Amino acid sequence: MSFVSFLLEEAAAPQQSIMMSVMPFILIIVIFYFFIIRPQNKKQKETQKMIDALKKGDKVVTIGGIHGVVASTKEKTVIVKVDDSTKIEFSRSAISGVETDKPAKAGKAEKTEEKSEKTEAAADSAASEENK
Repeated sequence: MSFVSFLLEEAAAPQQSIMMSVMPFILIIVIFYFFIIRPQNKKQKETQKMIDALKKGDKVVTIGGIHGVVASTKEKTVIVKVDDSTKIEFSRSAISGVETDKPAKAGKAEKTEEKSEKTEAAADSAASEENK
């Protein structure tokens, strides 16, 4: 019986070594899936959702960096108004993002503050000239 158990132990040993040599590859595939493939698929779905939701009046940026406003949409293309009289037709996939108005409002607030500072400075200089 000891000879039979010896044979069984020898047969089980190669299976364990094969499993141990395959385990690092499986671990690498799992890591790639969670850190590269899954986030990329998620981002692609979000981008597709954004492109499908484009509507007239949206401020967009193209892949080439052209900023404009959507004038009209078609099934596969978008017409972007770049200037008062300039409209360009782009493929929907060429739109890289939709701009929000929040940064523009912040920029306007900064300009308003600069104007008020200039007005105060001008008033101070006018008052100092009157005192002379």
